[in-house]
Amino acid sequence: MAGMMRGGGRGFGGGDHPEGRFGGRGGPRGRRMFDGGELRLVLLKLIADEPRHGYDLIRSIEELTGGAYAPSPGVVYPTLTLLDDMDLIAARQADGAKKRFEATEAGVQHLAENAEVVTALLARLAEVGAERARTDSASVRRAMGNLREVLMHRLRDEHVSIETIHAAVALIDDAAQKIERL
Repeated sequence: MAGMMRGGGRGFGGGDHPEGRFGGRGGPRGRRMFDGGELRLVLLKLIADEPRHGYDLIRSIEELTGGAYAPSPGVVYPTLTLLDDMDLIAARQADGAKKRFEATEAGVQHLAENAEVVTALLARLAEVGAERARTDSASVRRAMGNLREVLMHRLRDEHVSIETIHAAVALIDDAAQKIERL
């Protein structure tokens, strides 16, 4: 996955934006979800599959990643404006002030020309979702929370000895090694 996360603007060229990071919703900090024009391709693909509002696109990406990543409106809406300016999508009025976006013929053609990249991007989103499902188990979070609370309670005791602290560290290190061998 890390190798797929590098590379510049495939499909549209350059332009990084800090909102491409997926650390805000449980993803690894500092790694970029999308480089360059990748978000544009994902949005275009989702719109080509089904005309959507901007908020629908944000929710769709969040669902694809199991909640691990949701692009901000501050990135999605300017990207939609750019796609519209490139004549790859067209905005249609719907539900009052909301705009529903549809892919144009040029947009569908652009997706066809970049089908391999789009497939890889959607696979990356699915992989993030699968990883989130594997690592975000409620029972694991509960057990980690219990460990943290017990440690903090024990270490707050002014009478805790250095031997007790070393014993706790040894237990944690032992547990980590056993988990690693599972």
